Amino acid sequence: MSSQTIDVRKDLRAERLQAAEAFRQRMTEAGTFVVRLLSSPGAGKTTLLQKTAEILTRSFSVGILVGDVETERDAERLAPYAPSIQITTGGACHLELPLVERALPKLGSQAWDFLFIEDVGNLICPASHELGEHLRVIVLSTTEGDDKPGKYPKAFRTSQAVVLSKTDLLPYVPFSLEKAEADARLVRSDLTFFALSALRDEGVDAWCEFLLQRRAAVIDSANQPACSE
Repeated sequence: MSSQTIDVRKDLRAERLQAAEAFRQRMTEAGTFVVRLLSSPGAGKTTLLQKTAEILTRSFSVGILVGDVETERDAERLAPYAPSIQITTGGACHLELPLVERALPKLGSQAWDFLFIEDVGNLICPASHELGEHLRVIVLSTTEGDDKPGKYPKAFRTSQAVVLSKTDLLPYVPFSLEKAEADARLVRSDLTFFALSALRDEGVDAWCEFLLQRRAAVIDSANQPACSE
Protein backbone atom coordinates (compact mmCIF):
# COMPACT_ATOMS: atom_id res chain seq x y z
CA MET A 1 0.00 0.00 0.00
CA SER A 2 1.45 3.34 -1.00
CA SER A 3 1.35 6.35 1.27
CA GLN A 4 1.32 10.05 0.56
CA THR A 5 2.39 12.93 2.73
CA ILE A 6 0.44 16.15 2.34
CA ASP A 7 2.18 19.33 3.50
CA VAL A 8 -0.58 21.74 4.56
CA ARG A 9 1.94 24.31 5.83
CA LYS A 10 -0.29 25.45 8.68
CA ASP A 11 0.77 26.24 12.21
CA LEU A 12 -2.39 25.31 14.11
CA ARG A 13 -1.10 26.73 17.39
CA ALA A 14 -0.33 30.05 15.73
CA GLU A 15 -3.82 30.13 14.21
CA ARG A 16 -5.40 29.46 17.60
CA LEU A 17 -3.34 32.19 19.23
CA GLN A 18 -4.36 34.63 16.50
CA ALA A 19 -8.03 33.71 17.00
CA ALA A 20 -7.70 34.21 20.76
CA GLU A 21 -6.06 37.59 20.29
CA ALA A 22 -8.80 38.64 17.86
CA PHE A 23 -11.47 37.61 20.40
CA ARG A 24 -9.67 39.51 23.16
CA GLN A 25 -9.52 42.61 20.98
CA ARG A 26 -13.24 42.38 20.20
CA MET A 27 -14.04 42.10 23.88
CA THR A 28 -11.81 45.06 24.70
CA GLU A 29 -13.51 47.21 22.08
CA ALA A 30 -16.91 46.15 23.48
CA GLY A 31 -15.84 47.16 26.98
CA THR A 32 -15.92 43.57 28.24
CA PHE A 33 -13.20 42.42 30.62
CA VAL A 34 -12.78 38.65 30.35
CA VAL A 35 -11.73 36.67 33.42
CA ARG A 36 -11.02 32.95 33.17
CA LEU A 37 -10.92 30.67 36.21
CA LEU A 38 -8.90 27.45 36.26
CA SER A 39 -8.78 24.90 39.07
CA SER A 40 -9.04 21.27 40.05
CA PRO A 41 -12.58 19.91 40.52
CA GLY A 42 -14.16 21.12 43.74
CA ALA A 43 -11.74 23.97 44.43
CA GLY A 44 -14.60 26.46 44.81
CA LYS A 45 -14.77 28.26 41.44
CA THR A 46 -18.56 28.33 41.32
CA THR A 47 -18.98 29.58 44.89
CA LEU A 48 -16.36 32.25 44.23
CA LEU A 49 -18.24 33.34 41.10
CA GLN A 50 -21.50 33.51 43.03
CA LYS A 51 -20.02 35.83 45.66
CA THR A 52 -18.20 37.85 43.02
CA ALA A 53 -21.37 38.34 40.99
CA GLU A 54 -23.31 39.41 44.09
CA ILE A 55 -20.86 42.29 44.55
CA LEU A 56 -20.07 43.32 40.98
CA THR A 57 -23.67 43.31 39.72
CA ARG A 58 -24.46 46.17 42.06
CA SER A 59 -22.75 48.48 39.56
CA PHE A 60 -21.67 46.40 36.56
CA SER A 61 -23.14 43.97 34.06
CA VAL A 62 -21.80 40.44 34.50
CA GLY A 63 -22.12 37.39 32.24
CA ILE A 64 -20.87 33.91 33.06
CA LEU A 65 -19.94 30.94 30.87
CA VAL A 66 -19.45 27.68 32.75
CA GLY A 67 -17.56 24.68 31.38
CA ASP A 68 -18.21 21.12 32.51
CA VAL A 69 -18.01 17.65 31.02
CA GLU A 70 -21.71 17.03 31.73
CA THR A 71 -24.79 18.57 33.45
CA GLU A 72 -25.90 22.18 33.75
CA ARG A 73 -25.72 22.28 37.52
CA ASP A 74 -23.18 25.09 37.87
CA ALA A 75 -25.02 27.41 35.48
CA GLU A 76 -28.23 26.69 37.35
CA ARG A 77 -26.51 27.61 40.63
CA LEU A 78 -25.20 30.87 39.20
CA ALA A 79 -28.31 31.94 37.27
CA PRO A 80 -29.92 33.74 40.26
CA TYR A 81 -26.84 35.98 40.53
CA ALA A 82 -25.95 36.71 36.90
CA PRO A 83 -26.90 35.50 33.40
CA SER A 84 -25.15 32.15 33.02
CA ILE A 85 -24.75 29.67 30.18
CA GLN A 86 -23.43 26.13 30.57
CA ILE A 87 -20.93 24.75 28.06
CA THR A 88 -20.87 20.96 28.21
CA THR A 89 -17.87 19.42 26.49
CA GLY A 90 -19.23 15.86 26.31
CA GLY A 91 -15.98 14.41 27.59
CA ALA A 92 -13.33 16.95 26.59
CA CYS A 93 -11.17 18.04 29.52
CA HIS A 94 -11.04 21.75 28.64
CA LEU A 95 -12.83 24.54 26.85
CA GLU A 96 -11.76 25.80 23.46
CA LEU A 97 -12.42 29.18 21.90
CA PRO A 98 -15.02 28.01 19.33
CA LEU A 99 -17.14 26.66 22.20
CA VAL A 100 -16.92 30.02 23.95
CA GLU A 101 -17.77 31.97 20.81
CA ARG A 102 -20.83 29.80 20.15
CA ALA A 103 -22.07 30.09 23.73
CA LEU A 104 -21.53 33.83 24.19
CA PRO A 105 -24.53 35.02 22.10
CA LYS A 106 -26.79 32.87 24.26
CA LEU A 107 -26.12 35.24 27.16
CA GLY A 108 -27.92 37.98 25.29
CA SER A 109 -27.05 40.93 23.10
CA GLN A 110 -26.18 43.43 25.81
CA ALA A 111 -22.62 44.62 26.39
CA TRP A 112 -21.02 43.01 29.42
CA ASP A 113 -18.64 44.82 31.74
CA PHE A 114 -17.33 41.47 32.96
CA LEU A 115 -17.40 38.08 31.29
CA PHE A 116 -16.32 35.21 33.52
CA ILE A 117 -15.33 31.87 31.99
CA GLU A 118 -15.20 28.95 34.41
CA ASP A 119 -13.14 26.25 32.71
CA VAL A 120 -13.52 22.51 33.21
CA GLY A 121 -12.01 21.37 36.53
CA ASN A 122 -8.49 20.39 35.48
CA LEU A 123 -5.03 21.87 36.06
CA ILE A 124 -3.40 20.26 33.02
CA CYS A 125 -5.27 20.62 29.71
CA PRO A 126 -6.83 24.09 30.14
CA ALA A 127 -3.40 25.64 30.75
CA SER A 128 -2.40 24.87 27.16
CA HIS A 129 -5.39 26.55 25.51
CA GLU A 130 -5.95 30.28 25.02
CA LEU A 131 -9.53 31.53 25.22
CA GLY A 132 -8.80 35.20 24.63
CA GLU A 133 -9.15 36.18 28.30
CA HIS A 134 -7.64 39.35 29.74
CA LEU A 135 -6.98 37.73 33.11
CA ARG A 136 -6.32 34.09 33.94
CA VAL A 137 -6.77 33.05 37.57
CA ILE A 138 -5.94 29.80 39.36
CA VAL A 139 -8.22 28.82 42.23
CA LEU A 140 -6.34 26.55 44.66
CA SER A 141 -8.25 25.27 47.68
CA THR A 142 -6.79 24.48 51.07
CA THR A 143 -8.11 20.92 50.75
CA GLU A 144 -5.83 20.14 47.81
CA GLY A 145 -2.38 20.48 49.38
CA ASP A 146 0.11 23.32 49.20
CA ASP A 147 2.43 21.52 46.77
CA LYS A 148 0.23 21.87 43.68
CA PRO A 149 2.08 24.82 42.06
CA GLY A 150 5.21 22.71 41.74
CA LYS A 151 3.26 19.71 40.44
CA TYR A 152 1.26 21.66 37.85
CA PRO A 153 3.61 24.50 36.92
CA LYS A 154 2.17 25.41 33.52
CA ALA A 155 -1.21 26.31 35.00
CA PHE A 156 0.50 28.76 37.35
CA ARG A 157 3.05 30.00 34.80
CA THR A 158 0.29 31.01 32.39
CA SER A 159 -1.87 32.73 35.03
CA GLN A 160 -1.62 36.20 36.55
CA ALA A 161 -3.36 35.64 39.88
CA VAL A 162 -4.00 32.89 42.43
CA VAL A 163 -7.00 32.62 44.73
CA LEU A 164 -6.27 30.44 47.75
CA SER A 165 -9.80 29.36 48.61
CA LYS A 166 -11.60 27.75 51.55
CA THR A 167 -9.39 29.41 54.17
CA ASP A 168 -12.08 28.66 56.76
CA LEU A 169 -10.79 25.06 56.64
CA LEU A 170 -7.18 25.95 57.51
CA PRO A 171 -7.53 24.79 61.14
CA TYR A 172 -8.48 21.32 59.90
CA VAL A 173 -6.18 20.63 56.95
CA PRO A 174 -2.37 20.45 56.53
CA PHE A 175 -2.12 23.44 54.21
CA SER A 176 0.33 26.33 54.49
CA LEU A 177 -0.60 29.55 52.71
CA GLU A 178 3.05 30.60 52.89
CA LYS A 179 4.34 27.37 51.33
CA ALA A 180 1.76 27.46 48.55
CA GLU A 181 2.67 31.03 47.66
CA ALA A 182 6.41 30.36 47.81
CA ASP A 183 6.01 27.29 45.60
CA ALA A 184 3.97 29.27 43.07
CA ARG A 185 6.45 32.15 43.00
CA LEU A 186 9.19 29.72 42.01
CA VAL A 187 7.11 29.17 38.87
CA ARG A 188 6.05 32.79 38.32
CA SER A 189 7.33 35.49 40.63
CA ASP A 190 4.81 38.24 39.76
CA LEU A 191 1.63 36.35 40.65
CA THR A 192 -0.98 38.24 42.67
CA PHE A 193 -2.40 36.26 45.61
CA PHE A 194 -5.70 36.32 47.46
CA ALA A 195 -6.52 34.15 50.46
CA LEU A 196 -10.27 34.03 51.02
CA SER A 197 -13.28 32.11 52.18
CA ALA A 198 -16.15 32.74 49.80
CA LEU A 199 -18.45 30.78 52.08
CA ARG A 200 -17.83 33.27 54.88
CA ASP A 201 -17.44 36.35 52.65
CA GLU A 202 -13.88 36.79 53.89
CA GLY A 203 -11.49 38.39 51.44
CA VAL A 204 -14.02 38.62 48.60
CA ASP A 205 -14.16 42.43 48.68
CA ALA A 206 -10.39 42.68 48.11
CA TRP A 207 -10.66 40.19 45.24
CA CYS A 208 -13.43 42.22 43.60
CA GLU A 209 -11.49 45.45 44.03
CA PHE A 210 -8.58 43.79 42.23
CA LEU A 211 -10.89 42.86 39.36
CA LEU A 212 -12.13 46.44 39.09
CA GLN A 213 -8.59 47.76 39.01
CA ARG A 214 -7.52 45.30 36.33
CA ARG A 215 -10.58 46.09 34.24
CA ALA A 216 -9.89 49.80 34.47
CA ALA A 217 -6.26 49.28 33.46
CA VAL A 218 -7.26 47.29 30.36
CA ILE A 219 -10.66 48.55 29.22
CA ASP A 220 -10.69 52.18 30.27
CA SER A 221 -7.20 52.89 28.98
CA ALA A 222 -7.81 51.07 25.68
CA ASN A 223 -11.04 52.93 24.98
CA GLN A 224 -9.90 56.43 25.87
CA PRO A 225 -10.16 58.81 22.90
CA ALA A 226 -6.85 59.60 21.28
CA CYS A 227 -5.49 63.05 22.10
CA SER A 228 -5.43 65.37 19.12
CA GLU A 229 -2.43 67.59 18.63
